[in-house]
Amino acid sequence: MSLDLLNLPEQALLLGRIWRPDVQGPSVVTIRDGSLVDITTAEAPTISAVLERDDAAEYVARAPGETVADLASVAANSQGTPDPSKPYLVAPVDLQVIKACGVTFAQSMIERVIEEKAAGNPDRAAAIRERVASLIGGSLKNLKAGSPEAQRVKQALIEESMWSQYLEVGIGPDAEVFTKAPVLSSVGWGADVGLHPVSTWNNPEPEVVLAVNSRGEIKGATLGNDVNLRDVEGRSALLLGKAKDNNASCSIGPFIRLLDASYTLDNIRQAELDLTVTGEDGYVLHGKSSMSQISRDPLDLVSQTCGAHHQYPDGFMLFLGTLFAPTEDRDTPNQGFTHKDGDVVEISSAALGTLRNTVRRSTECSPWSFGIGALMQNLAKRRLL
Repeated sequence: MSLDLLNLPEQALLLGRIWRPDVQGPSVVTIRDGSLVDITTAEAPTISAVLERDDAAEYVARAPGETVADLASVAANSQGTPDPSKPYLVAPVDLQVIKACGVTFAQSMIERVIEEKAAGNPDRAAAIRERVASLIGGSLKNLKAGSPEAQRVKQALIEESMWSQYLEVGIGPDAEVFTKAPVLSSVGWGADVGLHPVSTWNNPEPEVVLAVNSRGEIKGATLGNDVNLRDVEGRSALLLGKAKDNNASCSIGPFIRLLDASYTLDNIRQAELDLTVTGEDGYVLHGKSSMSQISRDPLDLVSQTCGAHHQYPDGFMLFLGTLFAPTEDRDTPNQGFTHKDGDVVEISSAALGTLRNTVRRSTECSPWSFGIGALMQNLAKRRLL
């Protein structure tokens, strides 16, 4: 059953990480014939090191390794609180910085404007949504960020006293790029995902996440949940750190699909994401995000993240933003959607599989305890450095 929940595509070249209790640390793995094969070596002891290789896809395809366990049993042990005596999946990222782009889709951009105008108060959102939509809803369809047309729309909104910092990054020349989470803090498939306990208005954000090396080369892609606290960020954009970066608030997985002849950047550009939220109360929410509707090309977002102006020696993971912004009511009329503890969030793409997590308060998720220093000590102890 757990294997079915992963929905991994056949023939995909996949790269990931598992926690191995026998070495008390993480290992780099790929999947062969339904089994997880540990390909960790001193030559490439981390995901970051693998992606630094010019021949990353070929390396993973041919690398010798140790068969650790079948994927089904490891997946079964990866949901909730794992049995620490058995292997389990962890996020397929290690030394990379976790970056994220916001406001890259018109529909979700409008919701950010609404949050700002409502000052994080869901009671005011419905009325503001109606006014904003009447002013700008249709005019943003197919609008290219930074274009002359976008500048004309910007001027019209200024004249209507409806200009917003979110519209600036949504249709202006510069993208919003922020640091989502510290290195090694992301959670993977099956783990609990965390909401700050002060939040009462929040939602999942299903996104494609690029795996980019230090040279700015896109080496693969995976799925991510950029957990969003609408009330916190809505109060002030300066609270973005509190809204985005909390214990277990960044989920990535299940595996990185490496670019090769069967999976290219054009596949990423056309990716379709499906979201399902299933509550313990029987509530079910369905949503979608389509990369074909993004306002900025992935290559543009990568170039705005790294280059002569900023380097990432160990590479970075880049969330590309989402079209999804839930507005349907869950309990109270005109208050929209918000999470409840125990919600199961599934983000799926035919080419990337399914990322599955259960929502808890950040204070109730397992504390983050394995950082960069611990990883270096572990790899050294295993003679991998």
